[in-house]
Amino acid sequence: MKTLVIAEKPSVGRDIARVLKCSKKNNAYMEGDRYVVTWGLGHLVELADPEGYDKKYKEWKMEDLPIMPRKMEIQVIRQTGGQYQAVKQQIHRKDVKDIVIATDAGREGELVARWILKKAGNQKPCRRLWISSVTDKAIREGFSHLRDAREYDNLYHAAVCRAEADWLVGINATRALTCKYNAQLSCGRVQTPTLAMIAAREEEIRSFVPQSYYGITAQAGQVTFTWRDKKSGSTRSFQKERMEELLKKMKNSPLVVEKVEKREKKTYAPLLYDLTELQRDANKKFGYSAKETLNIMQQLYETHKVLTYPRTDSRYLTSDVVGTIGERLEACGTGPYRKLAAKIRGQKLDPKKLSFVNDAKVSDHHAIIPTEQFVDLTHMTERERKIYDLVVRRFLAVLYPPCIYEETMLTVRCGGEELAARGDVVKQSGWREVYENREEEEEENQELRRQLLPSLREGEELAVSRIQLREGKTTPPGRFTEATLLSAMENPVKYMTSGSREMARTLGETGGLGTVATRADIIEKLFNSFLLEKKGQEIHLTSKARQLLKLVPADLRKPELTADWEMKLSRIAKGQLDDGKFMGEIRDYTNRLLDEIRTEEGTFRHENMTNKKCPRCGKRLLAVNGKKAKLLVCQDRECGYRETVSRVTNARCPVCHKRMEMVGKGEESMFVCSCGHKERLSKFQERRKKEGGGVSKRDVAAYMKKQQKEAEEPLNNAFAAALKNIKLD
Repeated sequence: MKTLVIAEKPSVGRDIARVLKCSKKNNAYMEGDRYVVTWGLGHLVELADPEGYDKKYKEWKMEDLPIMPRKMEIQVIRQTGGQYQAVKQQIHRKDVKDIVIATDAGREGELVARWILKKAGNQKPCRRLWISSVTDKAIREGFSHLRDAREYDNLYHAAVCRAEADWLVGINATRALTCKYNAQLSCGRVQTPTLAMIAAREEEIRSFVPQSYYGITAQAGQVTFTWRDKKSGSTRSFQKERMEELLKKMKNSPLVVEKVEKREKKTYAPLLYDLTELQRDANKKFGYSAKETLNIMQQLYETHKVLTYPRTDSRYLTSDVVGTIGERLEACGTGPYRKLAAKIRGQKLDPKKLSFVNDAKVSDHHAIIPTEQFVDLTHMTERERKIYDLVVRRFLAVLYPPCIYEETMLTVRCGGEELAARGDVVKQSGWREVYENREEEEEENQELRRQLLPSLREGEELAVSRIQLREGKTTPPGRFTEATLLSAMENPVKYMTSGSREMARTLGETGGLGTVATRADIIEKLFNSFLLEKKGQEIHLTSKARQLLKLVPADLRKPELTADWEMKLSRIAKGQLDDGKFMGEIRDYTNRLLDEIRTEEGTFRHENMTNKKCPRCGKRLLAVNGKKAKLLVCQDRECGYRETVSRVTNARCPVCHKRMEMVGKGEESMFVCSCGHKERLSKFQERRKKEGGGVSKRDVAAYMKKQQKEAEEPLNNAFAAALKNIKLD
């Protein structure tokens, strides 16, 4: 008899199969003497569509709402139905005695496997593999500590409740809004509050009134001293007259050294990465979107096996991982990390004394760190190297001692007023050595910038070479980028309106809006629904989004809804709340939402209508900005026609070297740059051929075919994917 292992993805399944010595290969599974390993393609089963309950739901009609099935059914996803049938066949094999669930260790991973088993009608006993990395060692250790799958029943119930609640609220509210206003309007408990936060930031910027502020600086030799208010310690004032009076008083007065303070200070390395922090840094440093970073992480986790599980919300390690740090240093200590790793290899680590070890702050998975797998950097792409570099350096940094420096603060008097200057001398680089001085900590006081200070004594007089009044203006908060939006989603307390401390605490404990695994997809969905658009790195609301926020029920705009749900889902996962009670509340809430939408008085108008007509239905097309493309889409949601007008490419302008847009179709395609440069596709090909970066006719034909298909495909496909075999840089 054999054991069936169900992994979440083919790559993980094949790794498990190799470790379990399953050498007999099949398209859908691998088999050995004791084990059969098969896999999903992510989810193979999902909640049934509305029309699965009644054919009338194929048409969206207000009178058919609410869609509220007594029992929620599941269905096989049509696109991956072949793989589901193959998995089902393995489940019901007579020589399979039991099953090991080896999907991702988390709430959604539990749902992937359990729905497959439920739909297939499994009656065989199940055990659970729970691991944070897919190295050979982790897999072997995981299989030696399998748990009874029933221990994770509550986690599964919480996952089902999350899926069913989002289905009931999302489908009913979206259909109600779409039918009432005859426009493609979607809403949800995470995406709508996210839009509301961006709208609140835009309102802050619009209503911001700049104020002039003033300060005084005095130059003595090579040192710049900055005025400080005696009472508040502030280096600026909004009272110009007062500062002008102070300046008069201070002119022609010497600077007298009043105090020379020297203090030894320490700074510690930042904590290890969770997914959100890694996505933030990758966006700031490399301009990668949250989705791009997650995709790269998946490759490093599944294909290269050099990093641990990416979808984690913890920045700490558990004490049992400390014993493996030596092996991890051995594995990643290659190339640019060889000397850095060698310095700390072999050190004795006490889990009780390590600030980044805390069992209580790790739920499902610990922070992202290197695995024990040997690393070959030459097998990675440039993008993979960059993300890997971030993780490895952060891992090395926490193992290094603190940075120790001597801070010198000079306080001087001039005309009865206090001025100050600050300087630092590094005594021990510590963890900063890992970053080769590339990463600077935040200045505590930007006005008192660090500088090289001479040796001075108290009471010493300094001649003033220049003293002047500084003037500046306050600036509005910056628009959201993907990095700052991720931060706001993770901690949306500022945007709460209830003032509830319990809600705020819950949002902090549960990780804010969405999860580390879903935030990237939520942001992509908002771009693909034309609710958000990008201008450079800045995120802007579209007219459609602003109107939607006025029409959607107020409850759905608030982060408090997610706080309430996540608090209850967490209790369900711990066995402290009945899932039936929670779903009863969701059904009541859905009915209240529909009543509010039906009675709301509002209108929706397309402000981006063009004079061009849809070739399918004849209605006027809408001009929209996708994340990386400009498109024309049909206003009729049932028609669904769309065409690409222009798309940002990886091709660089020969004049200013910025990325160019491709405009037009077929042989008429043209590259256009913001600097004014224009170049037909044929000319571009000729130029690139001369430069040694030629594009073959086959490549161009493949791109043209792909461009033609874009009308049918999701809009988050980057142009780089369409030209993945063309080297344009």
